[in-house]
Amino acid sequence: MAGTGRLVSLVVLAMGAFAANSLLCRVALRDTAIDPGSFTAIRIVSGALALWLLARVRDRTMSGAGSWGSAAALFGYAAAFSFAYVQLTAAVGALILFCSVQVTMIGWGLWKGERLGAGQAIGLCLAIGGLVSLLSPGLAAPPPASAALMLAAGIAWGIYSLRGRGGGDPTIATAGNFARAVPFAAVLSLATLGGASADLAGVLYAIASGALASGMGYAIWYAALPGLTSAKAATIQLSVPVITSLAAVLLLGESITLRLVASSAAILGGIALVVLAKRRAGSGFR
Repeated sequence: MAGTGRLVSLVVLAMGAFAANSLLCRVALRDTAIDPGSFTAIRIVSGALALWLLARVRDRTMSGAGSWGSAAALFGYAAAFSFAYVQLTAAVGALILFCSVQVTMIGWGLWKGERLGAGQAIGLCLAIGGLVSLLSPGLAAPPPASAALMLAAGIAWGIYSLRGRGGGDPTIATAGNFARAVPFAAVLSLATLGGASADLAGVLYAIASGALASGMGYAIWYAALPGLTSAKAATIQLSVPVITSLAAVLLLGESITLRLVASSAAILGGIALVVLAKRRAGSGFR
């Protein structure tokens, strides 16, 4: 029972941290003076420092940890994520991000020869249809450029996740990737120097996003993963856009539209169908 309680606590904390990334980024770019380039750089640097400290506490070496390819994917995700949230609401951004991550990973499995059953194919079509519905032109549609950036962020995160499979201790690998992403963040800071701005609140939000929601959030999630099957882990992550949407209404004053609710139901239901049907088949996207 104690082991189950610990696992549940870790999962709840991790999902809360993942949702917090969207909330922190959105509120920082909406309500403070910080620009998206500065937010990205501070997030990456603070995440790298937090994970380095964690590695030191665990007496683990980071020598050779991570890879430049994964660091580039991590940076691409973080940068596109920040610039997308200049205009997207937290709820819409989280939904687009989650869907594009899952579709990227499922698509890679198909490219490598995996096959979908009938139920899974229906689920995938349902999820993609929900995303298309959300992004279709109309009064309630998100800004196209921002939506495209969040799609790119999700694809980058999907690539990062695929590259991280079987890469040894995931927390140490993530620490190494964050450290390697710092030079990319420095280049972004220089490239956007002319429009750079920040205030104390924005900097604190960025640090919280990097050190707590990202660095510690990933570490907590990786601590929980050994107690979860792949299907359970994938299904649990369906909660992130829901948590984000509810928190955005309560904390940021965002409104939930019928279009968002319908699209969310199609996207999350479709992906759940893919995951659960694959589990019943006895194999899965891992």
